[in-house]
Amino acid sequence: MAKLSQEDLLAQFEEMTLIELSEFVKAFEEKFDVTAAAAAPVVVAGGAAGGAAAEAAEEQDEFDVILTGAGDKKIQVIKVVRELTSLGLKEAKDLVDGAPKPVLEKVAKDAAEKAAESLKGAGASVEVK
Repeated sequence: MAKLSQEDLLAQFEEMTLIELSEFVKAFEEKFDVTAAAAAPVVVAGGAAGGAAAEAAEEQDEFDVILTGAGDKKIQVIKVVRELTSLGLKEAKDLVDGAPKPVLEKVAKDAAEKAAESLKGAGASVEVK
């Protein structure tokens, strides 16, 4: 079998759904006995950390859209969650049932506002952080 370049692999991953990618990661972890955990950011203690945190809050460019409640129209909210994410019906229902839960993480401000509007339009209560 020919060796695939990094670009070829990324092109293949782009075509996968999140569920397929999640299953791939699990299989990869089992095959090579590794864990694909995200590294937690480390905050440096001291006076500079407080100033850096305040500066980061002012220049925030990534937002999380958090579903805090489904409201009366739960089915509509599930449909909107499915549109915003690539989750299947069961996963979207579990997310809505388990509120408060993040629907989108680390998205641009305009995308976060659009998603929040869509969810509010379906009857959900939403926070953008």
